[in-house]
Amino acid sequence: MPTFATLVVFIPTIFFISITPGMCMTLAMTLGLKVGLRRTLWMMLGEVFGVALVAVSAVMGAAAIMLNYPTLFVWFKWIGGLYLIYLGCKMYWSGTQLSLSTEMDLALNRYALISQGFVTAIANPKGWAFMLSILPPFIDATRPITFQLMALVIIIMLSEFICMLIYATGGKGLKTLLNTGNNIRWMNGISGTLLIGVGVWLALS
Repeated sequence: MPTFATLVVFIPTIFFISITPGMCMTLAMTLGLKVGLRRTLWMMLGEVFGVALVAVSAVMGAAAIMLNYPTLFVWFKWIGGLYLIYLGCKMYWSGTQLSLSTEMDLALNRYALISQGFVTAIANPKGWAFMLSILPPFIDATRPITFQLMALVIIIMLSEFICMLIYATGGKGLKTLLNTGNNIRWMNGISGTLLIGVGVWLALS
């Protein structure tokens, strides 16, 4: 299991990353507006398992590098850390509008909704980049990886589900709230600070 100190840092970091507007949150909000919360839950089911698959794949890949190519892993940590710092800075410079103009094929069949959520999660390049950059520093290589990974993935799945539930339930009200410049700037500021902090930690750990 991860240590208490690890969880104290990991939980707020992954929550603010999850709740920041992105592909999956936009999909949850759009479906919530179009087909209602109950049907959107099917998409959420597919999305959380897609995110879990991405997270496990990212950690397993990082673990293989760490065990077999320790020098390469040092470079990997620095590149990942710098990328997170870049993303954190970019959040400060990002715009303050949440756009929902993307055209989507909103299939109503529950299996289509599950597939839509799953594919959206695994096809999101930013999701892979975040998992590859964020998860490795929270894994203690001196302890068994399996239970650490299980705990972190469960936290990620819960965080994603809660945030999608907020977006899907909030609908138009949340869109209006996020489109208020100071609110989205405040959220981006917190997320950016967390990403920069984790990036520095990753690079120097």
